[in-house]
Amino acid sequence: MAERPAGTWPFPSPSRCAVIAHGEIHPTSRADDLDTLEEIETVATALRELGWDPRPVPFTLDVSAFIATVRALNPAFVFNLVESVDGSGRLLHLATSVCEHLGLPYTGAPTAAMLLTTSKLEAKRVLRLAGLPTAGWVEPAQLARGRIPLAGPWILKPVWEDASVGIDHDGVTSDPEQLVVLWRERTRALGTEFFAERFIDGRELNLAVVAGPRGPWALPPAEIEFGEWDPGAPRIVGWRAKWDCEAVEYERTTRVFRRDPRDVPLHRRLTALARRCWRLFGLRGYARVDVRVDRRGRPFILEINANPCISPDAGFLAATREVGLGTTEVVARIIRDCNLPAVATAAVPLAGS
Repeated sequence: MAERPAGTWPFPSPSRCAVIAHGEIHPTSRADDLDTLEEIETVATALRELGWDPRPVPFTLDVSAFIATVRALNPAFVFNLVESVDGSGRLLHLATSVCEHLGLPYTGAPTAAMLLTTSKLEAKRVLRLAGLPTAGWVEPAQLARGRIPLAGPWILKPVWEDASVGIDHDGVTSDPEQLVVLWRERTRALGTEFFAERFIDGRELNLAVVAGPRGPWALPPAEIEFGEWDPGAPRIVGWRAKWDCEAVEYERTTRVFRRDPRDVPLHRRLTALARRCWRLFGLRGYARVDVRVDRRGRPFILEINANPCISPDAGFLAATREVGLGTTEVVARIIRDCNLPAVATAAVPLAGS
C-alpha cells in the first residue's frame, strides 16, 4: 500500500471499520492491565450495536507495526483504550500522537491533555495555577534531598501510573524520616518516580463527566464507603482495594451514590469543579475527577482521569447507569465528541440531554 503523507487520512472512510487501540496484554499482566480485556469487549459490543466493525489492535513500542495495521484496515476512527505502553503510563500519549500524525480521528482526550493529566504533578501544578483546590505536595527532588517543606501526614504516589498502582496503606505516614525511606524503597521497587502528597483525612468522591450536546455533563458523585475499617488505618482506595479480590480492603470498600439533602451544596460545588477541570485541561469524550473532602467540608482535587476505565464494573459506567445512560449511548457520546468529520458521525445515534 502506498505511503500517505502525515495528516492526510482519507475521508470519508469507505468502510465502517473502527479500530480499538489498547495496550499489550500478557497472561502474566497485572489485574489492572488484564481489565483491559473487559474494556475491549464492552466497547466492541457497543460499536457493533452502532453499526461499526470493531477491530482491536495492540499499541506497543513497535509503532510502525501499529501504523501498518491501521493503514491496512483503513478505519473511520480509533477508539483509544491505551492506558500504558510497554508497561509504563509515562508513554500512553504516544498512541494519540501517532493518530494525530496520521490525521486519523480518535476518541477521548487529545495528546496535550493526556500528557498533563497522566503526570499527577503536572496536573497539580496546572490546578494550582488556575486557583483550583488541590492537596499540597513534596517534589521527588525534595524527597531525594530529605527536604520535606510540608507538614504531614503524607501519602506516597507514583507520578505517572494510574489504577492505584504503588498506592496502599503502608505508603501513608506522619514521620518525615520514614517518608524518605519509603520513597527510596518504592522508587527502586517499581522503577518509577514517586512524590508525596498531603494526606487529606475525610471523604473520597469521584465525579464522572461525559460529553453531551450542551457540553460536559458532570454525573452524580460516587462516594467510597470504607466499611468496618481497621482502627487507625488510612481510608484510601489503594491497589489492593481495587484489584485484589481476596484482600480485606477489597471486601470493605464499596461505591455508593448518596441522595442526602445535606450534601446538595457540596455536590453542586464538586460538579462545578469537575466542569472547570474538563475545560481547563481540554478534555474530550469522557473523564473522571477524583476528590477528597476534609473534615471541614473542603474539597481537594486529587487527580484528573482522562479516558477512565470503561469496563462494566468500573466507576465511570456505574455513574452513567445511575442517570439511565446505557453503555451503547455512552460510547456514542464519546464518538460524537472526537474529531470525526460530520459525514462519519451522521449515523451515530444520541439520546438524552
